[in-house]
Amino acid sequence: MLSLRVSKTLFSPRFSRALATSITNKDATLYLKTGEFFKGQSFGAPRSVLGETVFSTSITSYTESMTDPSYRGQILVFTTPLIGNYGVPKNETLIDSRDVGVVLESKRIQCAGVVVADVANDYSHHSAVESLHSWCLRHNIPGITGVDTRAVTTLLRDQGTTLGKLAVHPDDLTSPVPEEYWDPSKENLVDQVSTREAYVLNAQGDVKIAVLDFGVKANILRSLVRRGASVTVLPWNFDFNTIRDDFDGLFLTNGPGDPMHCIEAAMNVRRTLQEWHKPIFGICMGHQILGIAAGLDAYRMTFGNRGHNQPVLALASSGSIKAGRVYVTSQNHQYALQLQNPFPEGWEPFFINCNDSSVEGIKSTVDSGRKVWGVQFHPESAGGPLDTIEMFTDFVNECRATKASIKPDITPQIANYQAFIPNTRRAVAATA
Repeated sequence: MLSLRVSKTLFSPRFSRALATSITNKDATLYLKTGEFFKGQSFGAPRSVLGETVFSTSITSYTESMTDPSYRGQILVFTTPLIGNYGVPKNETLIDSRDVGVVLESKRIQCAGVVVADVANDYSHHSAVESLHSWCLRHNIPGITGVDTRAVTTLLRDQGTTLGKLAVHPDDLTSPVPEEYWDPSKENLVDQVSTREAYVLNAQGDVKIAVLDFGVKANILRSLVRRGASVTVLPWNFDFNTIRDDFDGLFLTNGPGDPMHCIEAAMNVRRTLQEWHKPIFGICMGHQILGIAAGLDAYRMTFGNRGHNQPVLALASSGSIKAGRVYVTSQNHQYALQLQNPFPEGWEPFFINCNDSSVEGIKSTVDSGRKVWGVQFHPESAGGPLDTIEMFTDFVNECRATKASIKPDITPQIANYQAFIPNTRRAVAATA
């Protein structure tokens, strides 16, 4: 009798589910510069866009990926078949010692467009307030559904990241000529997403950390303020050396595009490395800027690494990281640092990718006297695994330890006191 009751429950109409995709009658086509094209139906904004076609193997957190500034100018192909099933949350929260003003990774969708096999029109999640279609429409971002994303991914793996066009408008469904394609890597995308003015989060924090914003993910800032740090976010090309003595640590963030567009920042960081001996941590683009400043070369990868399941091998121990262990990481990058032998003096490889042997991290050597780390992956994930999240704790604790070890310079106070005593004596003598 029990099995019968269960069977009736399973096949009850209230548990049935319709197809995820609500098919529109608007045709859309994804064109690749190499000549291939894929037809489907449009969702989101009814407009055409150009960009760099890339794929992500993430099986969750499509909202975080789409709001990641590192995807600026890219047409994002999701390999997971169903996208949009848990909707989109309200992207707003308090700015306080626990949070930074947004739930996702930035205030807006950053990618140029999205390509999915099946978009869910009906969604289900306690925090969701709108569908993926509604969200994209509101941010003027086009999408295409009904595409064989397995075939697109296979092409991109074989021929590398490819320029593309997502054609949606009825008057714009013809194949573009090669000259029409736009290559975002030729532009300084970092300058487009970086903050224009400095701002402070958690001003009451016990250590002061400066953040050079190359296109920062919100969870990087959140990970710092939740560990008690006061965070000052600066434009990407701000010369930190002019104010460095006011801070206990420096953080270099992720960002989109070619790091060679940020040589100005790399030269500023090179001077910081030479003259300043407090902790420095770089992630993704920040890691590449550190490497260039140290004397390494950066190169463009064939199709990059994007997803929440990238394994990296630790080559050295530091803080919570133990040499010889494989960590699963979240990544989003097209460029990487060149592995070379020998490494620049005072530096050593920190992590290497288990799939393609690309450099996933560098660090200063113990003999260098510096405390500097750079990783190509995202320890803060959002989404993804938390294998390396304690690197943020390691960094903030190093900033605290360095601050505690530096004795304040009391020479000015002594000079003022020595000048004060004779003046006081003369004043007393005059009144006697």
